[in-house]
Amino acid sequence: TPRRQAQGLMFVRSLPPQRGMLFVHESPKPIGMWMKNTYIPLDMLFIDAKGRIRQIAENTTPHSLEVIRSQEPALAVLEIGGGEARRLGIKPGHKVSHSAFGQH
Repeated sequence: TPRRQAQGLMFVRSLPPQRGMLFVHESPKPIGMWMKNTYIPLDMLFIDAKGRIRQIAENTTPHSLEVIRSQEPALAVLEIGGGEARRLGIKPGHKVSHSAFGQH
């Protein structure tokens, strides 16, 4: 829901492996995220309109007010547990399959 998306993973104290939250925007744009009120480190995967991971911000710092920015416009951000991208071998260039990227 929009309310749940606005809260994101703030106040979450643990995140099971292979779980996360996908934030999809109406169109590609520069995206900035922060970690205020987020208790666990996260990996942020910035994804383009074709579903390609363009950038990964690994192990972001809990409670930080530093803005984590996409290096180029992105359609979506997938937040997963800190270190999960490395553990799963996820890298920029890999493709995410989801209806938001025109795949069903």
